[in-house]
Amino acid sequence: MKTIDCLIQPRWIAPVIPQGKLLEACAIAVHEGVIIDICTAKVATQRYQPIKHYELPEHLLFPGLINSHGHAAMTLLKGYADDQPLKHWLEQHIWPAEAQHVSFDFVSQGTERAMAEMLLSGTTCFSDMYFYPEAAAKVVHASGMRAQLCFPVLDFPTPGTTSVDEYFSKGLKLHDEMRNHAKISVAFGPHAPYTVSDEHLERVAVLASELDACIQIHLHETSEEVETSLASYGMRPIERLAKLGILGPKTQCVHMTQITERDLQLLADYQCHVIHCPESNMKLAGGICPSDKVQRAGINIALGTDGAASNNDLNMIGEMKTAALIGKVAAGRADALSAHDILSMATINGAKALGLEDKIGSIEIGKRADLAALKIDGLDAPVYDPVSHLVYTDCAQAISHVWVDGRLLVENRSLKTLDQAAIIESTQAWQTKIANKF
Repeated sequence: MKTIDCLIQPRWIAPVIPQGKLLEACAIAVHEGVIIDICTAKVATQRYQPIKHYELPEHLLFPGLINSHGHAAMTLLKGYADDQPLKHWLEQHIWPAEAQHVSFDFVSQGTERAMAEMLLSGTTCFSDMYFYPEAAAKVVHASGMRAQLCFPVLDFPTPGTTSVDEYFSKGLKLHDEMRNHAKISVAFGPHAPYTVSDEHLERVAVLASELDACIQIHLHETSEEVETSLASYGMRPIERLAKLGILGPKTQCVHMTQITERDLQLLADYQCHVIHCPESNMKLAGGICPSDKVQRAGINIALGTDGAASNNDLNMIGEMKTAALIGKVAAGRADALSAHDILSMATINGAKALGLEDKIGSIEIGKRADLAALKIDGLDAPVYDPVSHLVYTDCAQAISHVWVDGRLLVENRSLKTLDQAAIIESTQAWQTKIANKF
């Protein structure tokens, strides 16, 4: 018998690849962070001697969820300025609050708060676009989570940065520091076409190409954004980005609620990725991304929560349910976007968007062991399809175990690498500080 780090033996396994498959009475062997075998539970107990053996007889095991877009530290602004139109929300509430409060400590502690919520709802990897990305990098490393950190680029100063040159110098420095990190990558994060000039977008395009780095940008979030671009540039925002060299196989287009056939063709031609954030788009009344149409056009579409200030939670399981329901309404078909399609959006499609599909996003031999277990018992029954249960019942509170790179980060709903009591204390302190200046 071969000695291995751990053997995980759930009732069901949803591997995601091949899509639609569900395994029963099987086990996953993990060693040195890698899935080395998927076999029947009987064979596994004959073949392996695990240091840790996790018997989960009432659980569905699935790939760790990938939150492909968010602003993690904004969890400290959750509920700060609800029920406001997007432009007013940003310019009159969020940006002034950030100017007053955001600091290295704000980002460190806010990102820890966000990671705690994400881990406890089954997310193992997230993409973050926010200020002080070096602060986020420090706490992500300590937590053991996996992340893509998008350093911001805007035409005007923001917390921690006084000039456009400083955005690039700090971001490129972080990119160099994280170049060989096993679980953290650094991407370019030009905020949006309406906050970044042609000159600086072209600079992003050139540098990202030289470094073979990803680009994440808010795009076609509202009809107003598109109309303003047509008035100012004589073209839609996505056409402008194509002209400036931003679009490509490493470009992650966040939101895309306003899509024409020409937009779809550009996305397909340049092999871009769409990051769908349904709850944020609904809350800010930005529109609805036609996700089924995007998927049918052969464009990779992943799922994100956006920041907690425009969503109020970072729960990817809840986001899956919303994406499924709103996708059916937008398509006008109840059979649009199956539960397995949605699970793919939250796992392997996210991995593809972040350039990590060779490592994570599915349960396959040779991939890293980023996994989550959902306990399905008691009044959860009947369960005819565990994947449908995962997607449609908003069951995040039933996540029991989470592994990243084979390392257990959540055990029986207890965080193993984050200090929950300290996070609660720091969050309450920030709430008091911000509320006093509301």
